Amino acid sequence: MVTPGYYVPGLGIIALILLIFMTGLFAANFIGRQVVRQWESVLNRVPVVRGIYSTIKSMMDILSFAERESYRRVVLIQFPKNGHYCFAFVTGVTKGEMQQLSPDPLVHVYVPTSPNPTSGYFLLVPEREVIAVDITVEEAMKLIVSGGLYTPSQPSGVGPQAGGKTWTPIKQPDAGVQVG
Repeated sequence: MVTPGYYVPGLGIIALILLIFMTGLFAANFIGRQVVRQWESVLNRVPVVRGIYSTIKSMMDILSFAERESYRRVVLIQFPKNGHYCFAFVTGVTKGEMQQLSPDPLVHVYVPTSPNPTSGYFLLVPEREVIAVDITVEEAMKLIVSGGLYTPSQPSGVGPQAGGKTWTPIKQPDAGVQVG
């Protein structure tokens, strides 16, 4: 017969937190990175698992800001139509053949959707139509994910003083959607 052991309330939770912490420490060192890399290569060889794993990993990288450099700055653009503004992230500048399509410099912007910022729109926007805002990428992402419920800790600057850039309001064409 098995004798009941000694029970400590919450020990399971503490053990789980400790296990997750130790796993993180292991994965952060050189040997751990090698093990994680090998494990990922195994997962990438399994057809169904490969798609699921790569999607989840991409979402986690975006949401954890693992690649903060990819989002250079937060801006406002008029989207989806004139007079409606949304946050967007500048991800690059158009060069080469695509730049020749416009007389103005074009910037790459990513417009995330709420509450899932992993889906969104990639747009090429004339630089003069981009409005600089003084808000961090992390705060903008929190605002988007919360559907506007999150309030940034510092008031954001919008307009001429933000980011040292001046802008003048311009009329953008509507999105071309007609009702009726």
